[in-house]
Amino acid sequence: MTAKLINGKEIAQQIREEIRAEVARLQREKSLTPGLVTIIVGEDPASQSYVRGKQKAANDLGFYSVQENLPTNISEKELLALVDKYNKDKKIHGILVQLPLPKHLNEDKVIFAVSPDKDVDAFHPVNVGRLVTGNPLFLPCTPAAIQQLLLRSGVKIEGAEVVVVGRSNIVGKPIANILLQKAAGANATVTICHTRTKDISRHTKRAEILIVAAGKPKTITADMVKPGAVVIDVGINEIGKTTEGKRILVGDVDFAPVSEVAGAITPVPGGVGPMTITMLMLNTLRAAKKVKSLKGKVKNCSKS
Repeated sequence: MTAKLINGKEIAQQIREEIRAEVARLQREKSLTPGLVTIIVGEDPASQSYVRGKQKAANDLGFYSVQENLPTNISEKELLALVDKYNKDKKIHGILVQLPLPKHLNEDKVIFAVSPDKDVDAFHPVNVGRLVTGNPLFLPCTPAAIQQLLLRSGVKIEGAEVVVVGRSNIVGKPIANILLQKAAGANATVTICHTRTKDISRHTKRAEILIVAAGKPKTITADMVKPGAVVIDVGINEIGKTTEGKRILVGDVDFAPVSEVAGAITPVPGGVGPMTITMLMLNTLRAAKKVKSLKGKVKNCSKS
């Protein structure tokens, strides 16, 4: 393998140490502890795993954390009432409702119910609009993770040709908006490719930074990558299990062959994934500081 490996675990740990130090300072000097509530409906194993990871991170960083495990048959009225309760709770600065929700619940209605000031996932239309207009309160967690991976790996974003494969509201659209802003850590020229793009490889082969969030293994093969490009693989796809029953995960990029062409690449697992939860913690910290109108920032984590 010739490509440099961008280690998401190591970078996430760096940021968490910065967050931990800032939380300790806030507790010591301002008697303020960031508070996060995670709300999960039902027993979906993947969602349960994600939420456990978020709660573990919050506790480890010294946050005040609350976990709400709700039955699958909860009514929409009851769920909205719970969200409203935490909107009004001064000890809670961040509210995360784990998606997807059961089909009888309107996800948009639930997302809209979360106060934009506590919307640490940055899914509320107010926060989406603030991002698009270049004045974000919070950055969506996975796109923010991508930006930090690039910045902390010394990748020059300004003026770079960036190609994003995938146009989801969670990754593709927001990372494109983040990187094209006239701001530090951005100022790139961004192209978005999707399922109706004609000849995707024509675009990907000119990318200096290639971000892939397509949701399909081997979407990007070695012949589609510009030599020396930085490749960020957001995909997480289960392709089987080991004899011990452990899940075998791969990204959207054909990792081994692409590693022989790219200049740097994120692994799956161990790339974007560990960073996403870390950025959720950072958003919760920011939400707490905003409430108290406190100054100060975590190193290299200012909004784009």
